[in-house]
Amino acid sequence: MCGRFGLTIAWSELYDYFSLIRPTDAGPEMPPRYNIAPTQPIVTIRSGFDGGREALLARWGLVPGWVKDPKSFTTLTNARTETAAEKPSFKAALRHRRVLIPASGFYEWQRFGKGRKSQPYWVCSQQDPIIAFGGLMETWAGEDGSEVDTVCILTTDATESFAPIHHRLPLVIREKDFDRWLDCKTQEPKDIEDLMRPIADDYFTPVPVSDSVNKVANDNPDNLKRVEPQPDQAQKPDDGQMSMF
Repeated sequence: MCGRFGLTIAWSELYDYFSLIRPTDAGPEMPPRYNIAPTQPIVTIRSGFDGGREALLARWGLVPGWVKDPKSFTTLTNARTETAAEKPSFKAALRHRRVLIPASGFYEWQRFGKGRKSQPYWVCSQQDPIIAFGGLMETWAGEDGSEVDTVCILTTDATESFAPIHHRLPLVIREKDFDRWLDCKTQEPKDIEDLMRPIADDYFTPVPVSDSVNKVANDNPDNLKRVEPQPDQAQKPDDGQMSMF
């Protein structure tokens, strides 16, 4: 799964890498994020109305359109590639609203069983300057006319080398496949099944880091510093999250 990630690049790098429609005024520089958590706004990339790619902020935690009250609904941060096409919460988004979610890396916690604490890892790639997760988007509309864009990250089985840390990985879409993934007009789910598979075994590099990432408030570069794995000193991630509802 993917429960925390980071995005530390500048807007200019993001626009260039994804060939985005650059606005006349891009606004203030995007601050680096080292500890993005569910329910927070995240950068999302979709196909625009004119066919170009555009970026927008969306709430991490998908809320299907048929949900009456988001406050009473458990938001969906991840979706399995193996079942997304059949699940009522995801199948419409997989057909009509596929997106890319840029990241510099993500965090995963290796569990060691009852009575032992977990070891966090920062998981990055030496192959791509920016990782593009495959995601799904839904716009939830309230009775008062309010709208909230929401997204989730798709996941696959872990690769052989990553499996000792966790049994799931976020779905990665490589740069050559961006157009196919985002093309929801001609590419149905059956047409992009080959993209919804685990990434190559050597793509990700897990780096053991300190348990400072366990607290959402710790959003700084220190989270990425390598440490010697010490499972007895790690802690389970806390539940502190920011709500947009």
